[in-house]
Amino acid sequence: MANIDPMEFRSALGKFATGVTVITCHHNGEDIGMTASSFNSVSLDPALVLWSIDKRAHSLSAFKAAEHFVVHVLGEEQMDLSNKFASRGEDKFAGLDVARGINHAPMLNQYLARFECTTEHLYEGGDHLIVVGRVQAFATGEGKPLLFQGGSYQKLA
Repeated sequence: MANIDPMEFRSALGKFATGVTVITCHHNGEDIGMTASSFNSVSLDPALVLWSIDKRAHSLSAFKAAEHFVVHVLGEEQMDLSNKFASRGEDKFAGLDVARGINHAPMLNQYLARFECTTEHLYEGGDHLIVVGRVQAFATGEGKPLLFQGGSYQKLA
């Protein structure tokens, strides 16, 4: 087994630019949301996507139990929204106009792409839980993506 320093490993992973998403669900009468950069496509047929959540996340139990969730790919002008959903302790949906998707899941009205999903699989992944979703519906918007790389937001030139 290799002896890998977690902080050096994290720094190396930071060399890879990712998009930024907000993942939402409705669980036990409450709207839940979080920022995630660990989003990826899995399959075109069937349409599957994945993302991962830290096992220490406050919203872990809600996303584990939720049968439906929505992935919102953020545009470069949505840094504030990303920061809002990355924070703890505040009502992340306060002041936001949301629509309702499958199983009452909250859907943000501004996005670059939006995917309504049913939970297909949950996989153990070390200190994260990997969530695979079957896309039931999607929509796209216009603009450039918000990127995250090296510990900070980036924009396409």
